[in-house]
Amino acid sequence: MNQDQLHRYLFDNADVRGEMVQLQQSYQQVLATHQYPARIQTLLGELLAATSLLTATLKFNGDISVQLQSKGPVSLAVINGTNNQQLRGVARWQGEIADDATLQQLFPDGYMAITVTPEEGERYQGVVALDKATVAQCLEDYFAQSEQLPTGIWLFADGHHAAGMLLQVLPSEQPQREDFEHLLQLTATISAEELYQLPAREILHRLYHQEDLRLFDAIDVSFRCSCSRERCAAAIRTLDKAEIDSVIAERGAVEMDCEYCNSHYRFDAIDVEAIFNITNAPERQQ
Repeated sequence: MNQDQLHRYLFDNADVRGEMVQLQQSYQQVLATHQYPARIQTLLGELLAATSLLTATLKFNGDISVQLQSKGPVSLAVINGTNNQQLRGVARWQGEIADDATLQQLFPDGYMAITVTPEEGERYQGVVALDKATVAQCLEDYFAQSEQLPTGIWLFADGHHAAGMLLQVLPSEQPQREDFEHLLQLTATISAEELYQLPAREILHRLYHQEDLRLFDAIDVSFRCSCSRERCAAAIRTLDKAEIDSVIAERGAVEMDCEYCNSHYRFDAIDVEAIFNITNAPERQQ
């Protein structure tokens, strides 16, 4: 069983859609970049599953960022996901983090920002307070405020596996709230162990064996960082060359590290000259 897949489904007799994601390898690749405390490992797993579920709601090419911020022990936890289910993430923290720390203890007076960036069109962002007990409940609050669509979300992570489910009422002239409530009750019986271990079809049969639903083809989920030497060079190109030369004179090179994947990029004096020569090269006459 591929443990890194997203599954989408529709109920034939209710205006409700569902999603389920199961992650393992991509989750481990996110955790491999830093020595995260156990509690932050589970937090990132929940955010990874959540971002995959949200990214699947995109009806255009683009990406979603789910970001938690505060001035507390965890200053930042963020997962970025593209419409083709490529994910990456990172967290910043300080001090000791208790294994049983609550969301509010990790992020006192914190907030969740969900940013949607289409390849074409305007970027938009929704923000909700981290004033609920779980990330899932905060996300449900986000949907209630921004999308005004009843939504149920379940998120699980244990440091090895991450998984999640989403149910959402489809826009309809006459939405049947009782149908949604019924499906919420069925979905709420899911356990973390089932999501970690069982194939998608078996899980859906266990939950909805009396319902008519359509399961679409699975979508692979992967870890992928968008950093590159070319992107770093482009960033250097935006700076004042005298400032860059000063750094090289002091340190011998300009060095850049990616927080997401720990890739290291080094540019010496020759590299920098090449970068700025390209920038300042005269345009060819046609």
